[in-house]
Amino acid sequence: MPKFITAEEAALLVCTNHTVAILGSGGGLCEPTRIIKALGDRYALEQSPLDLTLFHCNGLGDKCSTGTELLAYAGLIRRDISGHWAMSPKLGNLALEEKIEAYNFPQGVLSQMYSAVAAKQPGVITKIGLHTFVDPRIEGGKMNKRTTEDLVKVLDIEGEEWLFYPRLSFDIGLVRGTTADLKGNISFEEEAAILEATSLCQAVKNCGGITIAQVKYVTTNPIPAMQVIIPGIYVDYIVVDKDQSQTVLETFNPALNGRLYSPMDRIPSLPMNERKIIARRAALEIKPGAILNVGVGIPDGIASVAAEDGYLQDLHFSVEQGLIGGLPQRGVVFGCSHNPDAMISQTLQFNFYDGGGLDTAFLGMAQADSYGNVNSSKTGKLLSGCGGAINISQNAKKVVFCGTFTTKGLTIAVAEGKLTIVKEGSIKKLVHKVEQITFSSNYSDSINQPVLYITERAVFAREGSSLKLLEIAPGIDLENDILKQMEFKPEIASDLKLMDASLFR
Repeated sequence: MPKFITAEEAALLVCTNHTVAILGSGGGLCEPTRIIKALGDRYALEQSPLDLTLFHCNGLGDKCSTGTELLAYAGLIRRDISGHWAMSPKLGNLALEEKIEAYNFPQGVLSQMYSAVAAKQPGVITKIGLHTFVDPRIEGGKMNKRTTEDLVKVLDIEGEEWLFYPRLSFDIGLVRGTTADLKGNISFEEEAAILEATSLCQAVKNCGGITIAQVKYVTTNPIPAMQVIIPGIYVDYIVVDKDQSQTVLETFNPALNGRLYSPMDRIPSLPMNERKIIARRAALEIKPGAILNVGVGIPDGIASVAAEDGYLQDLHFSVEQGLIGGLPQRGVVFGCSHNPDAMISQTLQFNFYDGGGLDTAFLGMAQADSYGNVNSSKTGKLLSGCGGAINISQNAKKVVFCGTFTTKGLTIAVAEGKLTIVKEGSIKKLVHKVEQITFSSNYSDSINQPVLYITERAVFAREGSSLKLLEIAPGIDLENDILKQMEFKPEIASDLKLMDASLFR
């Protein structure tokens, strides 16, 4: 039987040099916030524990007050291994300031690591990350100079290159569900995702570690077996938080876990700006029956455009956190879906993605270079992390990158089906060489993968080892608005087309 304890008592179970695995995703999704806060408060008061290694597949937090923001102390954390950093800027700053060791690995690989650890396999062997910044021949996933230990290796298996991510060991597991019974079985009836809750607990248990689960309710009746997500045999301690919220935005919305259908006509339309233009143009690449993935940022507007235009119900969107169908949510709560058709484990979702199950993926683009490489993980002093982008982009049958042509100050106007650049952004995004390779053009070319790059004023395709300009927006001047705003000159299609004027109305 698990023991019911307070969050403060749970924090006392974490010791110096422990490796702590934390369940959750951005916006408070499945995040054991109460326990995390107690651990941060303990350190602030006692300066203990010290030198923790944090392991979390997804970015945790809301960019200001939850998740790993609550643990962003240089003495408390020695090393962070994660798939995404953007939801916790304080933690990102510790990495940028060389105060902690920082590794960024593909979200799907980290999710699959729990299964490997639970089964005592040597680690995760995969092609995910080859020729990107995760490849040890480039950066090895190390996000600063302080980080020196190699955690990824290149293997040759029957003449093919693979990456090997060796098995880790976990001392503490922090997870969250909705209800616990007296045997410690946990259900997820108010959660908006499952993530890798089960495999995380299995991994910690088989490492001889301690699993602490946060829940909102306790029932004296046994939870029906089919509703149990985390079996009680994996759980050591339970913390009850009666104020637990489904996400940072809502206490509970039944439309986010399929318990209640909510009409799509209540979803507000996107404002008419550069993001909406890009989403509209990208949506033209959707084929009937295709299985789709949309990334956070500009791409997540594609589903909103589909809802606005009345054909969302005909599409098959998926989100890497394990949601299938419905309307992927935007912004800080990206990772859950409105009216989902199904909710599976994040690990199983990535297994499907890695095997080539996605027909088309729409992903963000912070930078693209003359070779077609894309950076969406680290630019200047902004440490975002790759998230699931490497898993997704290396295996989707077609990839569409979405991003503005320039950034920082860009202002546009649309009228009569034409685009006008009112004020140009001060930072060019199409550069000679990206600062970090999140998407490798060489790898993509080796598997004959079609790739598009869509902006508000131009559409490019990767052809061979360079970019080719296919379309420009009506009202845009090729020389002044496109070529002068790039650090390289692309090949220009002999039949250069105008983007559809309806995109700008």
